[in-house]
Amino acid sequence: MKLIKVLVTLPALLSFNHVAPQAQTESEAELPAVQQLQAVDLTVYQTGEARQGAAADRQHLYAIDNFTLAKYEKAGGSLVARWEGIWGGAISHLNSCFAEKTQLFCANSNFPELPMASSVEVFATDSLQHIHSLSLGIMDEGSLTWFDRLGEGWLAGFAHYDGQGGTEFKDHRFATIYRYDQSWRRLGGWMIPDSVTRQMQPYAASGGALGADGLLYLSGHDKPEVYVLAAPRMGPKLIHVATISVDIEGQAITWDESAKRVLIGISRSSREIRTFQIPPVVLPAGLFRLTEVNFTL
Repeated sequence: MKLIKVLVTLPALLSFNHVAPQAQTESEAELPAVQQLQAVDLTVYQTGEARQGAAADRQHLYAIDNFTLAKYEKAGGSLVARWEGIWGGAISHLNSCFAEKTQLFCANSNFPELPMASSVEVFATDSLQHIHSLSLGIMDEGSLTWFDRLGEGWLAGFAHYDGQGGTEFKDHRFATIYRYDQSWRRLGGWMIPDSVTRQMQPYAASGGALGADGLLYLSGHDKPEVYVLAAPRMGPKLIHVATISVDIEGQAITWDESAKRVLIGISRSSREIRTFQIPPVVLPAGLFRLTEVNFTL
């Protein structure tokens, strides 16, 4: 299949629009006001596989489906390589991927099966040949939906669900974010703030990516929003500092490392990969970038 590239030309490319802020609940009164921001549409790429998310390197885009990966040229849109597993196979639910050098790192889970189990699957970016698998097995954290580099280790998001794929004793509020060293030994973690989990329920974060600004950008299952989180001065819960309206349908997101503050997401219904210019987010006083947090005492 040939990827079709469509340029989106909007007057909004010249400026960022701000959306009126939402009211806070009483329990959120002491938290900083959540910045309401608007992304600018840049480019749309038509694919046949983008149902779970997208990844990118400097010259290519990667469309992600449950057990399918497809690599396309950014320029010209030609299909370069494709990998496809089998229905009911060992890789059955690729949730997200990100490209790093010559490798594509992917989060895989057994959703909607129980108990929840996850693995990290690694593919060669040139051929999409599967080259490595790291089984995380059954984890109390939940189902691995995304992970990213943080220093020499990893930052990873785990989902819990209401209903299908969930457990009776843990609902969507138990979705969480953990910090691991390079060998996937847990160092610490954070809760996701209520103002974000409410927007994602009955699901959890389907995508997550650390920005160059050191803040965490999360996407849900289906809403056209990205939530920006900062680290607190104290306590176990991240702080919701911004919500960005983005023309996606949830699912996995990634940054385009070849451009400044360009985020990549998908439209699941149309199987499009879409790119966006993301406005800068102000870090409120007293909060920290996740890249500034020390996980040792």
